[in-house]
Amino acid sequence: MTVLDDRIEMADVDHERLDEWFRRLERMPVPEGYRVEIVGGNIHMTPQRDPHWKIIFQIAYAITERFGMDATVLSDVRIDFPGHANGFCPDVVKLRESAEKDAEGRWRHEDVEFVAEVISAGTAADDYGPKKTAYAVAEVPLYLVADPYQGRCHVFTHPKDGDYTTETRVVFGEDVDLTGTVLDLALETGRFPRDQVTRGPGS
Repeated sequence: MTVLDDRIEMADVDHERLDEWFRRLERMPVPEGYRVEIVGGNIHMTPQRDPHWKIIFQIAYAITERFGMDATVLSDVRIDFPGHANGFCPDVVKLRESAEKDAEGRWRHEDVEFVAEVISAGTAADDYGPKKTAYAVAEVPLYLVADPYQGRCHVFTHPKDGDYTTETRVVFGEDVDLTGTVLDLALETGRFPRDQVTRGPGS
């Protein structure tokens, strides 16, 4: 079986299994300030730091300023993506204008136009690995990774055959040119904070 075949097989989403797992997680004493999501069938609880939240806020603000308060811009909201048990809670998501929840009250990955993930302690392996693959399989047209440890943004575009065919890197302090994409804006990164704390395991 080829890598492409593997990625095509990822297209199915097991909502029922994820629903059950999230119901159990809701009964668990998750510490305040932690994000919980399921990546490839594994439960990840990630502590959030000040630099992480500041970057999320700036990205979400830039999108809302561009599209208005009625735009569906979400943070830390569960969306199920293709692959084995992928219940992600992305840092920033923008949905297309026509997006509607399904019969179970879930947002659909087919309506996701943009995703941003901000690297925090221990998440780099997921954000650059299985999450990037799942977003490409779902054909999310624009995926941005902001990495406060590297002081750099990675922009992934043109998903094809389960992978992104274009990657652009921009250092913090320079504008990320997203004109010509679904966002059609220049994202300012001059105030994106760096994080000097060493990443955790798996980063």
